[in-house]
Amino acid sequence: MTDHSSLPEKHVALRVVPQPADANVHGDVFGGWIMAQVDIAGSIPASRRANGRVATVAVNSFLFKHPVFVGDLLSFYADIVKTGNTSITVSVEVWAQRMNLAEEVVKVTEATLTYVATDRDRRPRVLPSLD
Repeated sequence: MTDHSSLPEKHVALRVVPQPADANVHGDVFGGWIMAQVDIAGSIPASRRANGRVATVAVNSFLFKHPVFVGDLLSFYADIVKTGNTSITVSVEVWAQRMNLAEEVVKVTEATLTYVATDRDRRPRVLPSLD
């Protein structure tokens, strides 16, 4: 069962193909590996908005909807959903193109993470204005 017939028409933050080292002996990709890639994808718009360094401070939600397999082409879509004084909350969706069935596209993961902008000493700093 697919969640969508094609990839979303959004800007992709990250695209990657899991390798055998990222999975168990049955070819199922480790959830922790997916979480790490989601964190990387979410940090991209957060870093842009912060105009510099950010640190992950919270994983607000994380849902694995379908399994991911070695060889799937994963597309990570990351959008800022909220900003605070120093914080940036990002929504990340992960879609898999099953390479064994080129027609199958499935939303496999969705997550929301919060980052904080940090200075050189890794202390929170105020986000720059959007002017």
